[in-house]
Amino acid sequence: MNAGQERSPWWTPDRHLDRRPFLQARNAVTRATRAWFAGEGFTEVETGILQKSPGNETHLHAPFADLTSGSGERTRCYLRTSPEFACKKLMASGETKIVEFARVFRDRERGPLHLPEFTMLEWYRANESYEAVMADCVVVIARAAQETGIGTFSFRGRTADPFATPELLTVADAFSRYASIDLLVTIVDGQGSRDALATASADRVRITDDDTWSDIFSKVLVEHVEPNLGQERLTILYEYPVPEAALARVKPSDPRVAERFEVYACGVELANGFGELIDADEQRQRFTQAMDEKERRYGERYPLDEDFLAAVAHMPEACGVALGFDRLVMLASGATRVDQVVWMPMLGGEA
Repeated sequence: MNAGQERSPWWTPDRHLDRRPFLQARNAVTRATRAWFAGEGFTEVETGILQKSPGNETHLHAPFADLTSGSGERTRCYLRTSPEFACKKLMASGETKIVEFARVFRDRERGPLHLPEFTMLEWYRANESYEAVMADCVVVIARAAQETGIGTFSFRGRTADPFATPELLTVADAFSRYASIDLLVTIVDGQGSRDALATASADRVRITDDDTWSDIFSKVLVEHVEPNLGQERLTILYEYPVPEAALARVKPSDPRVAERFEVYACGVELANGFGELIDADEQRQRFTQAMDEKERRYGERYPLDEDFLAAVAHMPEACGVALGFDRLVMLASGATRVDQVVWMPMLGGEA
């Protein structure tokens, strides 16, 4: 293409032909993944995209839609950032093993690993520890690689064998190994000490007066830890400190950490899982704190889903995980960007 010449649309035959092998790989991985979950006795569900609350995390942003009733009453709904609230309501209803290929939406996100609309593969097991969904992740990732015939995942110069035994690494050990920071000493009475972490991280990352404990944690994680994860094999990063617990329960044997894990390959985060929190009061408190911080930073807050909080109190002990399906297909197919593995790039984007 000559300088100044406009790129042809993604749907032109020549460009589609270039992308078609990645799309065929997507279909193959989808079939194999569905077959595996069916063989394991999971029920595939479909939950609603429009929700009263899209999720209550500080840094996630959701598109919205204003719906009008027959009487002219207008109601604001949000496009979900995750199917988590709906899936947990189903767990409260008595379902014990469910999985969903969920279309989800994130505003303010775009790049080689981010799309504003993408597919999240999310599943839950009742009455099992979160090690069970860790093990599921390893199998699902290997099945994807087996289906496409790829022997090694690669991304931006990093490689990982999807069939090798994963590395198990606590977040505290990762911070010690890659940033020389004793992370857990900055956790005091279930809270992150901002000053303690700022002092420990001062020569590692740029810190501003407005940075919270979580901000500093994220900077160190992104700049020093994540680039080293999933090298040569998968890494399961687990036992997140309690300020980063999200919807995970606190580990009974160590109140400084939560039963949360993430799976990485080639420095790419593929999955985020929890031993699920089923204390509705604690969940309400976490959501409220997150929305207070969202309002402080972005001038907006999302409503709490009271129906979800009511359902949490009736959930069984459970574990669950969300896996970025487009990212998995990208690695398993040899693509270099997630928009290459979706049938229609959002809003006519790159591909």
